[in-house]
Amino acid sequence: MNQPLLKLNGRIWIETPEGKLLGHGRVELLERIHTSGSIRQAALQMKMSYKQAWDLVNDMNDHFSSPVVVSHRGGKGGGKAVVTEYGLKVVARFHQLQDKLTEFLLLNSQEIDL
Repeated sequence: MNQPLLKLNGRIWIETPEGKLLGHGRVELLERIHTSGSIRQAALQMKMSYKQAWDLVNDMNDHFSSPVVVSHRGGKGGGKAVVTEYGLKVVARFHQLQDKLTEFLLLNSQEIDL
């Protein structure tokens, strides 16, 4: 019987003692806010409720050392949300960590013997 080809796989997430702080979904939310300039648009694109998106943004803003998103209330032209410089650094660092994990897993996949 042929042994199936096995491959290691994994994802990075960052936690506080209270729970998950940053993972792929939250990074995607930040990237979509950055692109669209809107928490509402980012939520729609991700098929999540506006409230859920706001809750995630607020949680990140509360637990990081600096805010990752700053929002401005809407008026005639609507509101605006901006991913801060710190938020962009958080996203970039997350991708670096994920890339390092992916590289590690790829290098060590050859050692699987089950």
